[in-house]
Amino acid sequence: MPETDKGEGGGSRRAPRKHRVLRWSAATLAVLILAAAGTGYLYYRHLNSNIEQDDLNLGDDKVAEPTPNEAGQTPLNILLIGSDARDSKENQDLGGAKETFGSAPLADVQMLLHLSADRTNLSVVSMPRDTLVQIPKCTDPDDGKVYAASDGRAMANQSLGHGGPGCTVATWQELTGIHIDHFMMVDFSGVVSMADAVGGVPVCVDANILSRDSAGHGSGLKLRKGTTSIKGVQALQWLRTRYGFEDGSDLARAKAQHMYMNSLVRELRANATMSSPNKLRKLAEQATKALTVDPGLGTVKELYDLSNELRKVEPSRITMTTMPNRYVGARVEPTEDAETLFRLVREDIALDGKDAKQATSDKTAEAEAASSDAAAAKNEIGVLVENGTRTTSLAAVNGRASTVAGLLKDKGYTRASYDGSGSLSQATTVVRYPSADLEGDAQAVAKSLGIPMSSVKKSTEVSGVTLVVGADWRSGTTYKAPKEDNTTPESAEALNGADDSACMHVNPGFTW
Repeated sequence: MPETDKGEGGGSRRAPRKHRVLRWSAATLAVLILAAAGTGYLYYRHLNSNIEQDDLNLGDDKVAEPTPNEAGQTPLNILLIGSDARDSKENQDLGGAKETFGSAPLADVQMLLHLSADRTNLSVVSMPRDTLVQIPKCTDPDDGKVYAASDGRAMANQSLGHGGPGCTVATWQELTGIHIDHFMMVDFSGVVSMADAVGGVPVCVDANILSRDSAGHGSGLKLRKGTTSIKGVQALQWLRTRYGFEDGSDLARAKAQHMYMNSLVRELRANATMSSPNKLRKLAEQATKALTVDPGLGTVKELYDLSNELRKVEPSRITMTTMPNRYVGARVEPTEDAETLFRLVREDIALDGKDAKQATSDKTAEAEAASSDAAAAKNEIGVLVENGTRTTSLAAVNGRASTVAGLLKDKGYTRASYDGSGSLSQATTVVRYPSADLEGDAQAVAKSLGIPMSSVKKSTEVSGVTLVVGADWRSGTTYKAPKEDNTTPESAEALNGADDSACMHVNPGFTW
């Protein structure tokens, strides 16, 4: 698909607001720059007026905030959003695709930045633009227009056109169950101006590359084999390049973006010239003019506070990943490994594996405590039990759903019932719930049976709290949860922030 493609899926389109449609790559630049240069911002109160704001969440359902740790700290989750739209002449000149001027924005790249509660590590999850997801109902805060929930699954990048970035936030929360605290967005010209202000950032390719095919598709990036320091327009080209990197997919582009961001962090930490007041002032001006954020980050003071938190993380504790996925035709969908990755983020377990054991016990205890506060009385909670004990080699255990429903009634869940109409195939026992208001009820049911909180999942396929007895509980009255693997899935292609040996593979069809 060309880099100027608008994707598929239909839906109404409308003209974007000025500066609403932005690039995640520049947003990441802004975050990292603020982290390195935040001390200079307190002198420039007038910069507040440069910063544009938009509503954080346009959906109806909210995800509960995580429980603070013993020190009273909570994780920070920031969604960085990008778009293919060109909403000004400058952005159009930089991004091309003149036919897209004035059309509805598409969030072509999305990235979740997770800062741990103790501020020791940073995890990043990129989502491919073609990911098939359920987009929830969203209401545009500007004109009150209501965008209905998607009929079936739609491409994730369409969410931005359903009222603004707050709908992209709502879509992420629906998919992942992760509470999102903020979003940041920056436009094409912002990438160029900030990259110029920072100076060169070294990147590597394993062969000469020219990102341009015979039909004119491509970013125009032209580099020689080896390591080159890039800035300005060339930095934007690197961040946009698909044609010429590996298989030409968005997955390859995300890998290149991760390499650039890690290299940028290392450069900012090593570059003493960034302490220059003039350089900081120029950077501050460019960054705030490029930023659109939610109201929680709408002032220089709030951005400064965020920068102080980010600066605590060493490059060796930064982990860049891409959501594990599989192809569905020309699109992709999350895999089981994606849910594992989302769970690690929800439970604040570091993706580099350095504190997973401690985080698991702490977060499980916190989630169980939170569920007790949020749940209704046991005799008021309706629970449907289904039999999911069938496997590829074993028939379902007859009467299993009724047995477990009986266990729940014995524990006080008098409204528990079971479905005896058929059997499902479910590898591990799971408790599902349809909306945020029933999350506490679902967690309470799980706790009563010894089911871990990681097996409590939000799902649009159920209408109430639903317990599916899996193949891991074919007999007995006591559930023994399988030991959880808290390692980051290999399919997430994790890249450590201290790895300076990474080099993009060039497709032989794009060499010179």
